[in-house]
Amino acid sequence: MRRHKKIREEAELNVTSFMNLMIVLVPVLLMNMVFSQLAVLDLRLPSGDEPGAVNPEDVTLEVTIRKSGFTLSRTYQEETVELASIPANAGELDYEGLSEALQNAKKNPEFADKKDITLLAEPNTDYQTLVTVMDTVRIYPAVVAASLVDAVLFPDISLGEADAQEVTP
Repeated sequence: MRRHKKIREEAELNVTSFMNLMIVLVPVLLMNMVFSQLAVLDLRLPSGDEPGAVNPEDVTLEVTIRKSGFTLSRTYQEETVELASIPANAGELDYEGLSEALQNAKKNPEFADKKDITLLAEPNTDYQTLVTVMDTVRIYPAVVAASLVDAVLFPDISLGEADAQEVTP
């Protein structure tokens, strides 16, 4: 019997096609990472149930969101005073009017250093309205040194539910 010696050749791994795939995939994945950004807004819940959490000496600025429009008011020692009423125009809420009212309030020395605001919404307020109001109370476009920048109004936002609207006959 004759035995033949089998010559074993080392198998080569062909990675050329895999490298071609990576050359195409890596730039595509990197380009998509730029477009998928997550925006997070930090909200605060009212902490009125905790003893000593609410200082009665603090002035509270509130925006009430209703289908009929916005109401900007201040509360000090359980006394609420309406600062501005921004009615809806043809069923559309006036976000620019709200921004102007908030800018005027920020010019008041009482609110110049204030950063917090409370949004009180009706129970059936839609999500997009709430998000747009939050964006409106946080920042506004301002021109500084011939360039458009976002100026800060009231970045610390608390949410609450508006009282039932009083209907006058």
